[in-house]
Amino acid sequence: MDNFEQYILSHTDAEPDYLKKVNRATHLRMMNPRMLSGHFQGRVLTMFCKMIQPKFVLELGTFTGYSALCMAEALDDDGILHTIECDDELEDFIIQNFKGSEHGHKIKLHIGNALTEIVKLDEIFDLVFIDADKREYLAYYEAVLPKLRSGGFIFADNTLWDGKVLKPVEQNDRQTIEIKLFNYFVAADMRVEKVMLPLRDGLTVIRKK
Repeated sequence: MDNFEQYILSHTDAEPDYLKKVNRATHLRMMNPRMLSGHFQGRVLTMFCKMIQPKFVLELGTFTGYSALCMAEALDDDGILHTIECDDELEDFIIQNFKGSEHGHKIKLHIGNALTEIVKLDEIFDLVFIDADKREYLAYYEAVLPKLRSGGFIFADNTLWDGKVLKPVEQNDRQTIEIKLFNYFVAADMRVEKVMLPLRDGLTVIRKK
């Protein structure tokens, strides 16, 4: 951690103890712990949710449950966060992490393909967080937009994609290709307002008109 990042964290709310446990367990058990939102981005998600005050939230890409818990922290007790994870081998670990938090009861976990599971949901959402398969970002966007209320928000993570969006792309690098296509599409989409934030690996905040 460099001095700049340390300075930011020292002037940001502390990571709650239950999230520290999820963070540590993820780094011990997972091969790609970098996929975890982490302390700084987690506090940003919590703060944004407190500003928006959503009742119904949808997350695509649960991983180990850290970001879901951050957003659930900001929900009232009658709020609900649906989170979809494609890797069924993570299910027990995710449930364990949710049970370790007082906010876990606000979260409903779905295991399966996000595009299939989205269709099954009846709610109209106030907020959607997209952080799943980068190759499907545009498909996710079009699938969730009709289920988002007017004035509702989409947060799309990793839209700077480690700076690869600014470099020549190999033809077989479909993740980068699709992230760039998603970014171009959203930038031109008149149905929404949008701003890309240089937060961690890029977070695009999108508001449905």
